[in-house]
Amino acid sequence: MLQFSAVRRQEPLGWGSCLVFLTALALAFTVSGLLLAVQDKPAASALWLLVHSAFGSGYALEDCLIKAIPIFLCSLGVGLTFRLQIWNIGAEGQFALGAVGATWAALTFPGWPWYALLPTMLICASLTGSLWGIIPAVLRLKLKANEIIVTLMLNYVGILILEYLVYGIWKDPGSFGFPMTSEFVPAAVVARIGDTRLNWGLLLCLAIGVLMTIFLRSTRLGYELRACGENVRAARYARMPYAKLVVLVMAVSGALAGWAGFLEASATLGRLQPSIMSGYGYTAIVVAWLANLNPLIIAVSSFLLAGLRVGMETLQLDLQVPAAFGAIMEGLILLAVLAGGFFSRYRLHFRRIR
Repeated sequence: MLQFSAVRRQEPLGWGSCLVFLTALALAFTVSGLLLAVQDKPAASALWLLVHSAFGSGYALEDCLIKAIPIFLCSLGVGLTFRLQIWNIGAEGQFALGAVGATWAALTFPGWPWYALLPTMLICASLTGSLWGIIPAVLRLKLKANEIIVTLMLNYVGILILEYLVYGIWKDPGSFGFPMTSEFVPAAVVARIGDTRLNWGLLLCLAIGVLMTIFLRSTRLGYELRACGENVRAARYARMPYAKLVVLVMAVSGALAGWAGFLEASATLGRLQPSIMSGYGYTAIVVAWLANLNPLIIAVSSFLLAGLRVGMETLQLDLQVPAAFGAIMEGLILLAVLAGGFFSRYRLHFRRIR
């Protein structure tokens, strides 16, 4: 009879980790192809269409970058909380409240010039997103509430607040009954970069990514955050400010998701409407884990998952593939990569027992 156990590797796998990662991706795409075949879809050509429609033209690449901006900001925020082993599942609600805060500023001060209005919208999005992040942090510290449940429930509350406003007091009288606000004035819209469809939020993402990397690697607060995430009891024994760090990372995570909501409402839609909720906050969780919480790798993973969304839109139109198939593929990729990460850190030891 064979018995096996998992033994931690004494040395890193090195280039083998890359092979494990590619194998995990191949496995996820294989299972996805089988699911397509079960629906009587041409699996190989469908997967090729998905990849080509996402990365095969300049127009598609622009689409990927546009969708990657909110995914990156949300992923950066949840990745920061995960480092502290605070499981923030609430980026979706924080995204919604950020869009609400930015819209309030745009509708309240339409006569302001862009150099005053856009920073005000950004500040309002930061405040509302941070507030939605601080609530579960305080409940965890004071009442020992499970932050997974609290943040998940607050997602629904945040989305309902957004819908209440666009169906109610913010509804545009000239929208022919559709739930949306009036269009933002030009001063409230983040401008595009040159002749492209990309907006200046892309540069904001680059700056935030670099600053986050420097913060985590080169500052005392970043070291304390990593130390608390590795061992909370030891960090408290060393008198590190664990409670303050919990509130800080949740506030920063909420602010980053709020910025994503601001950019989506201002640069992409030019108004607030329910379709702004596209599941970016949930995709951010997948991206953060795929990137192993590394800010620079999060940027690459955000682009790839955005490409998956762009490709899925083509599959829905051309092959009538259900919209939920994109979420299934995201889940398969995450599970396969996490399983591959296990084999990168451990090896299976077999022995025969009588």
